[in-house]
Amino acid sequence: MLFTLKKIVGGLLLPLPFLLTAMAIALLLLWFTRWQKSAKVLMTVSWLTLLLISLQPVADRLLMPLETRFPTYSPKAQGEPHIEYIVVLGGGYTYNSEWAPSSNLFPNSLPRVAEGVRLHRLIPGSKLVFTGAYAESNPVASATVAAMVAESLGVDKQNVIALDRAKDTIEESQAVAELVNGNPFLLVTSANHLPRAVKIFQNAGLNPIPVPANQMATYGPLNPWEKAFPSALYLSHSERAWYETLGSWWLKIKE
Repeated sequence: MLFTLKKIVGGLLLPLPFLLTAMAIALLLLWFTRWQKSAKVLMTVSWLTLLLISLQPVADRLLMPLETRFPTYSPKAQGEPHIEYIVVLGGGYTYNSEWAPSSNLFPNSLPRVAEGVRLHRLIPGSKLVFTGAYAESNPVASATVAAMVAESLGVDKQNVIALDRAKDTIEESQAVAELVNGNPFLLVTSANHLPRAVKIFQNAGLNPIPVPANQMATYGPLNPWEKAFPSALYLSHSERAWYETLGSWWLKIKE
């Protein structure tokens, strides 16, 4: 119940639902009350905010500080002890047995699995650990789908472990703790989620080595129109920045 409530409240506080709600309130004030000036101010501010956070220069500058916290992991460069477990955190997914395995992973999940598989091939003897519970009404768990994708990419089934009971990052840290016995391990997740994930795993007494995947924000070359026109893609970048900020605040409150 608490998990569902957290997801509902968190969803309503994301930029698009929040700003659309503000615009709806502004319209109600405009049509049915005398608070015309307040309605116009609220509508203008909401509309401008939605416009700005849908532009690439704004959205990626909001997201970039999270995504650049940790560098891309390189086993040879790190000089760390032997790594037995590569833990890949679960993300968005669905399941359709008629699709190619990778088609069942959402854009925030597939790059995590791909990075996990890349590192598994570079680290002899390592095990790939996928986390993630069953989504509501889905007969297959997130961890199981990710494992299917890894196996379809040539990973031996004997080297794959699916922890399919954890619903969020805190529960994922608890499940991993029972497996790694306090030893260092690679923690793979989206670059914007990694700072908060590392903190959660450290709070659980674990020793994660951060591995970013699925970087989205860029200062690189883009076509001029990609910077000038609002886009749902860049709105999603702003959403990720805000979502992780909310998550970090919630984590501090719980501490």
